[in-house]
Amino acid sequence: MIRQRAAVCAALFLLGMPGAAAAQDVTLTSLDGTVELTGSLLGFDGEFYRVDTRFGELTVDGTGVRCAGPGCPNLTDFVAEIVFSGAANMAGRLMPALVEGFALRNGYNAERHEPDSGHLLYEIRDEDRTLARLTFRLTSADEGFADLLANEADAVLALREVRPEERARALEAGMGDLTGPGRGRVLALDAIVPVVAPGNPVREITMPQLAQVFAGEIVNWADLGGPDAPITLYFPSEESGLAQAAQDYLLRPADRTLAETAQRAVPDGTLVRQVAEDPFGIGIASYSGTGTAQALTLAGDCGFRLAASPWTIKTEDYPLTSPMFMYLPARRLPKIGREFLAYLRSPTAQVVVRRAGFVDQAAERIGLDVQGDRFANAILAAGPEVPLDELHRMTAFLRPMTRLTLSFRFETGASRPDAQSRSNLALLAETIESGAFDGRRLVFVGFSDGEGLAPANQRIALARAEAVRNAVMSAAQAAGAGQVEIGVEAFGEALPMACDNSDWGRKVNRRVEVWVE
Repeated sequence: MIRQRAAVCAALFLLGMPGAAAAQDVTLTSLDGTVELTGSLLGFDGEFYRVDTRFGELTVDGTGVRCAGPGCPNLTDFVAEIVFSGAANMAGRLMPALVEGFALRNGYNAERHEPDSGHLLYEIRDEDRTLARLTFRLTSADEGFADLLANEADAVLALREVRPEERARALEAGMGDLTGPGRGRVLALDAIVPVVAPGNPVREITMPQLAQVFAGEIVNWADLGGPDAPITLYFPSEESGLAQAAQDYLLRPADRTLAETAQRAVPDGTLVRQVAEDPFGIGIASYSGTGTAQALTLAGDCGFRLAASPWTIKTEDYPLTSPMFMYLPARRLPKIGREFLAYLRSPTAQVVVRRAGFVDQAAERIGLDVQGDRFANAILAAGPEVPLDELHRMTAFLRPMTRLTLSFRFETGASRPDAQSRSNLALLAETIESGAFDGRRLVFVGFSDGEGLAPANQRIALARAEAVRNAVMSAAQAAGAGQVEIGVEAFGEALPMACDNSDWGRKVNRRVEVWVE
């Protein structure tokens, strides 16, 4: 694989930008000359033209028309032009590793160019010619969605979910529902972690405390069990995808805003170094980028503790898990682009994700012998509504099996699985279709929070387990899916992961786990 880090000339860079051949008139004429269509060429994927006409945006099969005009592409030496825009952490670290892995697997050369600090350009070549130019704009999720809506990008990279207003604007622009099947996908996983200097005696913090700290309501370490010293706040740069994710997952749910005293670091890697050198500092970092700083464990008033790890991030047991999303409009990518998207779901790509320092989505098995804390918490939380015989039933049922890291959680106040869980649905269906579980038994096990009466929680947990089971089996269309025995079970509030006295704790507890025998 060829890696060229020197900047290329401006002309070559402009070839990779979506506006280079855009807004140029073309006329498409049917082969018999009876139909003629004129408009601005928005894109050509090697097979289909996408044209903005007076009738709206139309997609036309290139085999049935002739093209005339300054915007017409070269059909014999077609080069796919695909632009990705969004979170710099994804565009600058994750995607290059995946592009190079894709090229290596397919026998291509991936030539890397860096026109400036805000862009990467990959030329994908075979022995004879350039097949594709993949341009990455290192911006933010906000800018990525704006580029998509302006037809200046083909895909958005984001450390957060698409927001309702962005989804609505995409629908109005004819780009389809960005939350629909095939439009949004999770490429890898990361997490938001609070970090302090290695010598700081504080080792854990509650979610409410963390929100209060960054809102400027807790200002002294003594209030967190540390020394009598003021807290210095470090927060990612405003345009950072990590900052947007922290706002969405930490501050907004607590109805808090960031304190004006917080120091914003550019780039985000600088933040970790600043915190590691400041004995009284606390910062927000990604799990993949904690560096020499010390990550704090998230604790609850009831004594439960959740630390970020590959397993707790994969299962979403860690409450500040941050999926890394790609959003695509309802239009075709060039053939090589579609091949790249298929590669992203492959086991080979999951290895690349791990080697790049992120958490992959490959299903792993967690034996009962390494889940002692969970069962100890269950015993401590047991009471009149969860008697000892129910804990005995649960333990006896689960003991012969192992838990998969593919779990399912739900959007707040809804029965719809959250974004990471929707990705897990597709992953589990594909794994079942592949035959990985042939001859085995899969059980979808539902759990609830402790709000309300135990019998009602048991019924809700069972209903969710059945819903997830049905969704997975509906997605697993191959005949091989019939070689797997599928079951459901529920234990209600018997196995809490977090304290029930907060919204985030209750969300962590409402889940469907997958166990395999």
